[in-house]
Amino acid sequence: RRNLEIYSSLSNDQAGGLFAVLDQTLTPMGARLLRNWINQPLINSEKINQRLNTVDFFYQNDSIREALKTELSKIADIERIASRICSFKANPRDVLALKSSLDVIPTLQTILSSSQNDSLKEKISSLDTFDPIRKLISNSIREDASVNVGSGNTIKLGFNQQFDNLLNLSHNGRKLIQKYQEEERKKTNIPSLKISYNNVFGYYIEVTKAHSNKVPNYYERKQTLTNAERYTTPELRELEFKLLNLESEIQALEVELYNQILSEISKYIEQIQTAANIIAELDCLLNFAAIAKRYNYCKPIVTDGFELEIINGRHPVVERNLPIGEKFTPNSTKMDQNSVIHIITGPNMSGKSCYLRQVGLIVLLAQIGSFVPADSAKIGIVDRIFTRVGAQDNIFQGESTFLVEMQESANILNNATRKSLILLDEVGRGTATFDGISIAWAIVEYIHNHIGSKTLFATHYHELNELEKKYENIVNYYIEVLEKDNKVIFTHKLKPGHSDHSFGIYVAEMAGIPNEVTTRAKEILKILESGITSQDEIISVAKPNPKKIKAIGKEIQTRQLAIFDFSDSKLKEKILELDLNNLTPIQALMFLEELQKELKNEN
Repeated sequence: RRNLEIYSSLSNDQAGGLFAVLDQTLTPMGARLLRNWINQPLINSEKINQRLNTVDFFYQNDSIREALKTELSKIADIERIASRICSFKANPRDVLALKSSLDVIPTLQTILSSSQNDSLKEKISSLDTFDPIRKLISNSIREDASVNVGSGNTIKLGFNQQFDNLLNLSHNGRKLIQKYQEEERKKTNIPSLKISYNNVFGYYIEVTKAHSNKVPNYYERKQTLTNAERYTTPELRELEFKLLNLESEIQALEVELYNQILSEISKYIEQIQTAANIIAELDCLLNFAAIAKRYNYCKPIVTDGFELEIINGRHPVVERNLPIGEKFTPNSTKMDQNSVIHIITGPNMSGKSCYLRQVGLIVLLAQIGSFVPADSAKIGIVDRIFTRVGAQDNIFQGESTFLVEMQESANILNNATRKSLILLDEVGRGTATFDGISIAWAIVEYIHNHIGSKTLFATHYHELNELEKKYENIVNYYIEVLEKDNKVIFTHKLKPGHSDHSFGIYVAEMAGIPNEVTTRAKEILKILESGITSQDEIISVAKPNPKKIKAIGKEIQTRQLAIFDFSDSKLKEKILELDLNNLTPIQALMFLEELQKELKNEN
């Protein structure tokens, strides 16, 4: 998942992952289900095509799609609410959210009543409308209920007679407090006298310091403030006792009634969870249709065959993150029994890694039931997608780039089957050149001879292009790069054949390497490409003398022409015995190394 950049890019940018561009779901359940689908793609063609057909129905019916999106946006996380109800942890607002969400179901059924999609029709018709629950919640829970139960503002009047009576007594009790306040104002001739309540002192009479001389003797001081005094009286204490006992009764009964409501709803939990699953699936499939419509995706043909044909495929993440006005360069892929392994060469920055991920993501999208970013696609189901893209160190565990690379490659070789899709990028670059070429070559041969998986193998080892001559179903491709006015133009276009240049120095120039460095690099490259072999000649490269460079070049050419003009009959015999038709580049290099050793020993 990490190599394919499913949830974030290799730089841990979540916006650069597939999930970020694919998730336009409208419900929390839909987002979670989408994540599960991505983690566990289908391998059953019937189920995949069932999803694709539903997506196609929504794709073709704009009015139905938009109407459903409007309704789905009203639905809360009923899956999580149902879990809280079961454990009696749901608050009144959760219950009200559940009710408003369940109210949407009959509307969904009405919108889809004319659907011609059998699978969709079957699912939506199986949804319970939950009339008893909706009625219970409507009759029992106040619309303005707070989060906390027990304050007397959760249960509706008319739901329970005993609760109604207690609320009426409580309401009258407050009137008694107000009546007593008016009486005390008249008795004391203190118009600003007021009776209040807090959790520490309960009910109290508050009189400002200006009127403290009017306070009667039966007032008992409770608290002194800067500008006021607080008192109580025997009559106020008696009223307080009655009211506080009443509030305790109201709290206890309200909690009891609320738990009874939760218990009654719990009887429907299984049906609620089923409804949540159907709504989540509906949300995901609507999401696929909306994305397909907006970004020009096509419906793939998914089969149980071996073929993989993508016409003008596009990377679903990269194309969405391009600068405004810049268009993504599409590329096609065609793999079948005669074209099983593709060796892809091309310089750095040409887009090899992007292309590999693009193919992997398109196959993944098809197997979760989504349309894909392409003009057309025919995809034979794969059992797994193996990806080894990008260099990573695991320094904290003492693992180098090359070790991690080999561990990932080993996992692929040990677990891939003929039905798998293998994406390998620059295998072998973490070690010495000849070692890297040998390992990469051997891996390709092993996949060809023992696994037979559809494989895209991107490499900068041009020697691997020789495999096309040896095996009929290995095909060479390269990412086109054009040279114009001493500049490199990356077209990002995949073409049959192979690339002969890596354009590394041009990439260095683009990266901002000083001109003096890149100019010198070009001089050294010309010398090295002309075939330097001895240590003295290599040392001479370190001295940038143009005349000497030219002289060395001529000398090397002379020696190269004469290298096969041996008087030694043994060397002649060895060369004549070579089977050039079956000689691999690796074997040729090893043979040259052996010749070199013999010549050095002779000298």
